[in-house]
Amino acid sequence: MHAFDVLGDPVRRRILELLADGEQSSGAITGIIRAEFGISQPAVSQHLKVLRDNGFATVRPDGARRLYAVDDTALREADAWLSRFRRFWTPHLAALATEVARGKRQRRLANEEDNR
Repeated sequence: MHAFDVLGDPVRRRILELLADGEQSSGAITGIIRAEFGISQPAVSQHLKVLRDNGFATVRPDGARRLYAVDDTALREADAWLSRFRRFWTPHLAALATEVARGKRQRRLANEEDNR
């Protein structure tokens, strides 16, 4: 399965977002995903398996619990694949950052002028 096939599913993306905040138990993940997506525990387990099998997550036993964490292996591969396309958005993001900084400077100068 290609990284973008794995990441194309909103449930798996949400699980990765949860794991990006730190190691999570399968029970905690299931509770959040069930509440947000209304899917069963076995369905959440299948999504976790896909993430594990494709290099996006790791699992380790901790007593009776299973703790999941992000595995950056597949994310690095996706990032490497995306690198050839960055030239399409990097200049636009740099221009946006310049405009944001310009706007902040103008507001700061206007506030300083008002306070005189």
